[in-house]
Amino acid sequence: MIEKAVKVPDELVCAPYHHRDIKLNGLSIVESCTVTHRSRGSMFLEDHMLLVVLEGTNTITHGNMDYVVSKNEMVLLKKAIQINYDKVGNPEKGATYNSLMFFLKDEFLRDFVKMAKIESVETVEPAKVAVKPVKERLRKFFESVVPYFEEPESIDASLMRLKMLELLYDLVHVDKNMLQQLLQLKQQVHGDIRNVVMDNYASPVSITELAYLSGRSLSSFKRDFFAIYQVTPAQWIREKRLAKAKEMLTADMAVTDVCYSLGFENLAHFSRLYKAHHGCSPSAHRPTVQMQ
Repeated sequence: MIEKAVKVPDELVCAPYHHRDIKLNGLSIVESCTVTHRSRGSMFLEDHMLLVVLEGTNTITHGNMDYVVSKNEMVLLKKAIQINYDKVGNPEKGATYNSLMFFLKDEFLRDFVKMAKIESVETVEPAKVAVKPVKERLRKFFESVVPYFEEPESIDASLMRLKMLELLYDLVHVDKNMLQQLLQLKQQVHGDIRNVVMDNYASPVSITELAYLSGRSLSSFKRDFFAIYQVTPAQWIREKRLAKAKEMLTADMAVTDVCYSLGFENLAHFSRLYKAHHGCSPSAHRPTVQMQ
């Protein structure tokens, strides 16, 4: 089964994905419990995400990297990236796939680092993203979270905050690399603009988010970008996305899916830009339309 691209966490909890969520004061936890032999799709991460697989396997792809997360394993991913997922249920448990997704905002991470009195050391090299085993301490924590999904409306906001702080304390206990990852999630690491925009232009990211990923302020990003490409970021991204749109349509993707997966505002806006750039409507480049 192929699912269309969705943003998280809002659309993630809508039917037919069979997810439950808890959202309080900007903190979000999503439980995914589905019966599936295989489910593939993509998500744009608006916040940092910790994925924990409780049953089955989820292969996460970002850029040219694959992260295979199996039962009792986890991976921590930064925000403002597009990821592809490939979920496979456990055949020995009736093809069940089950996971927890914790979404972490920058301000919450800053509060934690201050509260835990962790010295934040600026680093040049980014921490390596890696799949980690869920050991006993964290396993007990995740088990303690699951019952809250039965009555999310009765959960106190202060308790929710305490549980999320407990999660972060447990994570930094895992290993030094996980601690380094958490520290870097809340800091801007100066990155190469060329790599940042090439890795992310085909995702529904804003120019502000690209600036964040490059470790620059918005004004610095625009200035440095123009110095490299001699055009504004908006113009460069629009032309790249329209070229990518033609490629996706030629592969017979639906016009609606192409429009929203590339970050265009709406179908009318997308169609107008596409026709001005390519000289025809988006549907004209779909093979199924041409064969009719």
